[in-house]
Amino acid sequence: MKQVLLGAVLLAGGVLALPSWADEALAKSKNCMACHAVDKKLVGPAYKDIAAKYKGDGSAADKLAVKIQKGGSGVWGPVPMPANPQVNEADAKKLAAWVLSLN
Repeated sequence: MKQVLLGAVLLAGGVLALPSWADEALAKSKNCMACHAVDKKLVGPAYKDIAAKYKGDGSAADKLAVKIQKGGSGVWGPVPMPANPQVNEADAKKLAAWVLSLN
């Protein structure tokens, strides 16, 4: 009985962690991780730095989703972020929500 209960708890823990991993996997599949990392600056800012900058901004998810798709410049320095045509609107919103959750 204890083994069944332990297995259920471990399974539930894995399922609860799945959305975070799924969004990181989405970022990898869309080549976002070529320029960004979760906790350190690469070509672009770290995702945790982005989350900190936009903390408390209720419109941040929408702004970031647009930047993910269309690109942007000037917010984090002189290197522009190119548009990413392989990211559709739904995926851009998922990615923005994931980045902002890293606070």
